[in-house]
Amino acid sequence: MKKSIFITGATRGIGYATAVQAAKQGWTLILNGREEERLANIKEELSEQGAQVYTLCYDVTDVNEIKKSFMFIKKELGRLDALVNNAGVLDDALLGMVNERQIRSTFSINIEAVIYHMQYASRLMMPQKSGSIVNVSSIIGRVGNAGQTVYGASKSAVIGATYSAAKELGPHNVRVNAVAPGFIETDMTKQLSEDKYTQRLSEIKMGRIGKPEEVANTILFLASEQSSYVTGQVIGVDGGMVI
Repeated sequence: MKKSIFITGATRGIGYATAVQAAKQGWTLILNGREEERLANIKEELSEQGAQVYTLCYDVTDVNEIKKSFMFIKKELGRLDALVNNAGVLDDALLGMVNERQIRSTFSINIEAVIYHMQYASRLMMPQKSGSIVNVSSIIGRVGNAGQTVYGASKSAVIGATYSAAKELGPHNVRVNAVAPGFIETDMTKQLSEDKYTQRLSEIKMGRIGKPEEVANTILFLASEQSSYVTGQVIGVDGGMVI
């Protein structure tokens, strides 16, 4: 029986790359996103390659929709082997300019949604005595960055939640880990000015920007049985930005 993986924020960037790599590895995919047409296109693309794909179109801040999605998974598949909490938002602001909307929105998407998805995933995984949860944090959650106090705080919270959930779910043979990507080639990094791009690049020991597929490969290692004795860890995928 194929193992199932639920990926939030799967329509672009690291989430999409994870879906593509997971399809190549033979996982059954459950993909979340907010753009119905984009999800449908990805489903068609990966189904043509032989993958079994389910799509769940909803906003990860909607708790009722989160609950419905896990009810759907239980009904259709009867189990869940891996959850990848990838959906996230980056809304930069200098500390003196932060507003209430930014704080509420960033925390709702970047950490509250992570906790709710872990909660419902654990209810499926604990009875089956197996499962892996992978949370996508950020290098900013580990070392911070000027202008990213809100984002950094939310991604640090993901790390704290990962450690606590790993301790709680470990006795049930459910593993919880996180990845902390560095400077990765996504829509977010393409918006940077040339000066900022060059500056970030200069901080990377390996001298190049990372690819979404390189983060995806680490995520899938943690999701799979290849990491069966790894839990409560935060793995940096940053080319040596933090050493």
